[in-house]
Amino acid sequence: MAARNITRFWEWGRKIICVGRNYADHAKELKNAVPTEPVVFLKPPSAYVREGSPILVPLYSSNLHHEVELGVVIGKGGTSILQSDAMDHVAGYALCLDMTARDIQDECKSKGLPGPGLRRSTRPVRYISDFITLEEGDLILTGTPKGVSAVQEHDELQAGIEDVLTMTFKVDRHEH
Repeated sequence: MAARNITRFWEWGRKIICVGRNYADHAKELKNAVPTEPVVFLKPPSAYVREGSPILVPLYSSNLHHEVELGVVIGKGGTSILQSDAMDHVAGYALCLDMTARDIQDECKSKGLPGPGLRRSTRPVRYISDFITLEEGDLILTGTPKGVSAVQEHDELQAGIEDVLTMTFKVDRHEH
């Protein structure tokens, strides 16, 4: 099998694993309880949007929020990875802009269902690998600090790491 280009993980990676309410300040700003265990959920790889492509507000949502997150790119798969070995499984990091349909998340919470939405976990590779087999090319979104806000059609979002990287996206709406 030919080696895969890890710098293009979004083209072939199979899972986006999200850690919700990982930052206490973010949980508090949304008036959420800070969980004692990380909240983990999945997004499909079809959720990737490359810079230059628009972020599309889903037809079913009227309250889409942006969340800037650090992504951990898995370079070597594993299950029940020891904390002391976790960095051997990390290929690198990615700046990520996660979009959350806050109105849908709030509806799920009101029904007692898990919603797209962690508590600070310094060991996401170890913790997640106890429940989900990590594979090369998987992306772990580590959660967002406080400071999220709603986006509207025609907005332009810019996220980055000062003096390192900036990315820009335009917001559009799905057509019927």
